[in-house]
Amino acid sequence: MNAVELLHGMVEIPSVSGSESDLAHYLVGAMNTLGFDARVDGAGNAVGERCGPAHDGPTREVVLLGHMDTVPGEIPVRQEDGVLHGRGSVDAKGPLATFVQAVASVDPAPGVKLTVIGAVEEEVSSSRGARHVAAERDAPEVCLIGEPSGWDGLTLGYKGCTTLRYRRAQDGGHGAGPTTAVAEHAVRFWNTITALADAHNADHERVFHQLSPSLRAMATSSDGLHDVAELELGFRLPPGFDLDAFVETSRSHAEGASLELDIAEPAWATPRGTPLVGAFGRSLARHGQRVRCKHKTGTSDMNVLGPRWRCPIVAYGPGDSSLDHTPHEHIVLDEYEQAIDVLAHVLVDGRYATA
Repeated sequence: MNAVELLHGMVEIPSVSGSESDLAHYLVGAMNTLGFDARVDGAGNAVGERCGPAHDGPTREVVLLGHMDTVPGEIPVRQEDGVLHGRGSVDAKGPLATFVQAVASVDPAPGVKLTVIGAVEEEVSSSRGARHVAAERDAPEVCLIGEPSGWDGLTLGYKGCTTLRYRRAQDGGHGAGPTTAVAEHAVRFWNTITALADAHNADHERVFHQLSPSLRAMATSSDGLHDVAELELGFRLPPGFDLDAFVETSRSHAEGASLELDIAEPAWATPRGTPLVGAFGRSLARHGQRVRCKHKTGTSDMNVLGPRWRCPIVAYGPGDSSLDHTPHEHIVLDEYEQAIDVLAHVLVDGRYATA
């Protein structure tokens, strides 16, 4: 099975979050054929390992974790003019297939274990696959996250995220009366949130260091006696943001409404000057390219694994991330194969943890 056949097969298997089992078993079979010791773990993740010869010292593990699940939306799978179209081709089966093929193409050094993991449920808030991995495994020497960065790029960090739910209930009243309508209270609260964010962002020029609120849903209802307004607010959190203090300030402006905060995933980033980034720089130099480092305003499984493992961690994979979740999702196959070559040479270089 060559690289394009593997990716084409993966994209043909639907794997919306929560329904990754067929893809997991396909991927385990493919990895076993390519020389891995592969299995499905207790969370439903596809896990494949390749180990170098026995070594007297401690094992050096590299974890390469991508996700198998996709958002909903069927895109007919077709390959034409060197481009593969289909849901998940970019986000993130292309990067995951890159991990599999790159690891299959190298001979791990003595004492080195290369572990590829196809995780479940990254596209939903549970990140169940990554959380299982974090709970079951000790921190590796380095970790790569399979997300589209472009074959010549690296994503060094992602903003954090959380959701805040607002609910205000009050006695009903006549529209011509003196009572402020429940919807007006809700709008006033949203305007306060945006003003608080603007005040924080005034001191931060880069978007990665700004607080980014979004109004995801708004609804009002009435049973004739009581009126209710509900808001769902999403937040992209910058590094080091004091969320507890922000929520307390928000409560002081809630005018008696209840506020419920979801578990927050913190922002996480790796410094540019790490040996891991340097290894990619040396590999890309073979192609006449300089590594393009970026920070993204979304989230990934880096937000789960980074704070728990605290090892060097970056995201890498072919594909244009602007196509994520769109009906136009596709990947250029030449770039996919270039990414395999780049990653294989990073693994062969071996200087991803020490300069």
